[in-house]
Amino acid sequence: MPEYLIYEIMDGKPIHYKGYREVLAGTKKVSEIIGSSTLQALIVTHLIILLGKQIDENQYTILSSEAGMHLDKRTNLAGDILIFDNATLPIDAINEFYAQVPPKIVIEVDISADSADVDTDGYIFQKTQKLLNFGVEKVIWITTVAKKVTVATPQGDWQVKDWHKDIDVLEGIQFNIGQYLAKKGSSFA
Repeated sequence: MPEYLIYEIMDGKPIHYKGYREVLAGTKKVSEIIGSSTLQALIVTHLIILLGKQIDENQYTILSSEAGMHLDKRTNLAGDILIFDNATLPIDAINEFYAQVPPKIVIEVDISADSADVDTDGYIFQKTQKLLNFGVEKVIWITTVAKKVTVATPQGDWQVKDWHKDIDVLEGIQFNIGQYLAKKGSSFA
């Protein structure tokens, strides 16, 4: 199996990009399965802009673009948006490798993993728990088909909310995906 078709590795098991079998069969190109949907990209971009305007850069660093996290020798995960405390990931620790320290917050939009490798709900729960066990303080999943936002913390407080509700990211920083999409005039609101 070509490594470029592997999205993540969890517990030593490769998790492939959604659509990898079509690439192997020659009916799709790699470029057709690795990119984000326009809706996913719009949401991620909105959140990065919103967070970038409000976050204290002296205290936090935002990484995106499927930023890699090395949890242990058998687990490498990726995240749409990672917010690191600068005390945990100082600028001189940012390099060409995956982060080996936990971000404070992880925000995910949809799932890029192939359903042949993972059950969608099971994947969300398993990845979320791995991130929390790694030391992440809050994991936020936005699912565009269900129009839901799941917020999980290490204290076992997992909440599923309609995406028209305000979601707290950090103290004083919230987002509301449904409201944002409605304001943009999107039919997905």
